Amino acid sequence: MMIGESIQDLQSNEQPYRFARPGQNIRQAQEIVYSFLLEIVKKWPPEEVLLEFKRLFIYHVDSISSSAVQAVYEIIISNNHEEFKNTLKRSCYILVNNWDASRNYKPIRELIEVFSDPPSSRHTHSPSLKKLRTWINAFVNSKDFEELKLFTSRYEEQIRGPWTSRYTSYLLVPQYIDLRNPIEQREAARAFSRQLKERFKFDLAMYIARSQTSAAENQPPKNPTVLGDDALRLVKMIVAKRGQFNYVSLANIFLNQVQNTTYREFKQSLQSYLSFSIGNKRFADILRTKLGERLKDLYISHDYEIVTSALVLRTCNRIIDFLTCEENEQPSSLFILLLSQGSPIALVVTLLKIILVCKYARTHLEARIAELIKNYQNEPEDECSWVVNFLEIFNLTFAIYAENVQYNLIRMDPDQPQEPQVFDPDTYRIFSQLKYEERLELFPELLTPEELLLDEESQEGIR
Repeated sequence: MMIGESIQDLQSNEQPYRFARPGQNIRQAQEIVYSFLLEIVKKWPPEEVLLEFKRLFIYHVDSISSSAVQAVYEIIISNNHEEFKNTLKRSCYILVNNWDASRNYKPIRELIEVFSDPPSSRHTHSPSLKKLRTWINAFVNSKDFEELKLFTSRYEEQIRGPWTSRYTSYLLVPQYIDLRNPIEQREAARAFSRQLKERFKFDLAMYIARSQTSAAENQPPKNPTVLGDDALRLVKMIVAKRGQFNYVSLANIFLNQVQNTTYREFKQSLQSYLSFSIGNKRFADILRTKLGERLKDLYISHDYEIVTSALVLRTCNRIIDFLTCEENEQPSSLFILLLSQGSPIALVVTLLKIILVCKYARTHLEARIAELIKNYQNEPEDECSWVVNFLEIFNLTFAIYAENVQYNLIRMDPDQPQEPQVFDPDTYRIFSQLKYEERLELFPELLTPEELLLDEESQEGIR
């Protein structure tokens, strides 16, 4: 269908805007705008869609749809800044979501650029146009616009961009778990976060494969981390936790042991499980002591009830808070204390062990990682290198253990003893392959994904 025919169809099918009660007016006006954008983004070239978007929200003139222009005008004269912001925000994500679904990424960046130079400096006698420009400027300077800009990170050169751009997959998590955000924003954030994780897994696998070839000496492969030459050795060390008591086996043993136990017994076993098999004794002692203090009084009214899926999930979420960020969204004192012991891998492994027990807590963990990143985002990378090092190890460890790629070590020197006293990464090569889900499920009746996204403390059963 030609663009001219699409315009004629829109104009012939357009219904006149009818004014109603003030509250109803806004809802009707919003639906007219959303329907118009949905229709054109599916049919028109992106440059035409962007032009219509600018006519509606930036210039507020000469749109193909007179009803859409009138609808935006109705929202403006209602003097409801919050509803205008919601309308603009959802309109942006309608476009982002559709372009992302069709792998048409360039117009997403161009949509962000639309706001880079709004005509706010031009003189106008129109009160409604003045208000529109004021509200557009407010949006550009808001958290909502910062969240929207995350969707352009695929175009940024990470070496030149801010160091936090390497962790965009985590920064998107708060957007898709916030039920107050429009569904288009949540879907777009979830999809883009998944894309970034998949790209990191692929880049990591390619780096590992190519760095172990003879060609790597002449042409070093692209390293998806900032750990330099230590990345490959670290991957080998992470994978080397093998044998009877690897992390997955430990999680399965723990889950078998706590079935049909009381919540009090579950907490005691959880404390032992999380502090078991940690090489750094000082770290393990601090974790055992501090964790015991918190777990003792956690949801104490349920101590003598049989442990349930809801209790498992909320307990794991509370421990994640304790180990990362608590209610004030500041790094917890235990997070700082444990990292001060110089063993970020021990803290990462502790978080991994929590997720191996309750995989549904992973979204909450990633949201807390996002809060950590935001807390340090204004500091130069070299001044918070200890946090960056933790994030890099977290990225690697979860790509290896909590995803659908399995890494295996193969000893290359047959003359070495079968069980060397000291692990030497240089005597091994590492290989990757897709793996099947082998985890033991403790509670098959666990809450649905929709329930998991609800505010935890508002769900029935835990107070």
